[in-house]
Amino acid sequence: MISFTVMAITFGVVFLAELPDKTALAGLMLGTRYRASYVFAGVAAAFAVHVALAIAAGSVLTLLPHRLVQAVVGLLFLAGALMLLLKRDDGDADSVKPPADQSFWKVSGAGFMLILVAEFGDLTQIMTANLAARYDNPVSVGVGAVLALWAVAAIGILGGRTLMRYVPLRLITRVAAGLMLVLAGVSLYEALA
Repeated sequence: MISFTVMAITFGVVFLAELPDKTALAGLMLGTRYRASYVFAGVAAAFAVHVALAIAAGSVLTLLPHRLVQAVVGLLFLAGALMLLLKRDDGDADSVKPPADQSFWKVSGAGFMLILVAEFGDLTQIMTANLAARYDNPVSVGVGAVLALWAVAAIGILGGRTLMRYVPLRLITRVAAGLMLVLAGVSLYEALA
């Protein structure tokens, strides 16, 4: 059964955590050089693969005792919040080399491989697994996470520069970290109560 509440929570947390990530900047860079739809197709496919892997990992976590899972989820959310708060801008997006050929398969393949490699084990993938374990609703978490990641990709590809002019990256990062701290507190409270 699909829960719109779980989808909305997942969307909000994943969206805010992914927005300041270097992959949004890489998508922006590829989007300025190549047809946006080609870049988005590759990036969207890679994000779907990442969410599927995260959901599978989160589903395995539901087989463990509930208190243990809540404690682990709470600690991972806490670690994620700390990672966001202590994260430094590394500027890796400039080192991405786009394909010389502008065919659909070359451009979307470059976007797919870039995201597949850059996002493997990333904070949002770990958060998606945590949310899948927390809510025990893999479909709702999966849909919310995929939509959030696709939204960030679309923003990065089509209008990232404009957004960053009006909303400081530091503010986005702090809001995402704050949401993760709240989720960490709730999960740890449930583990101890």
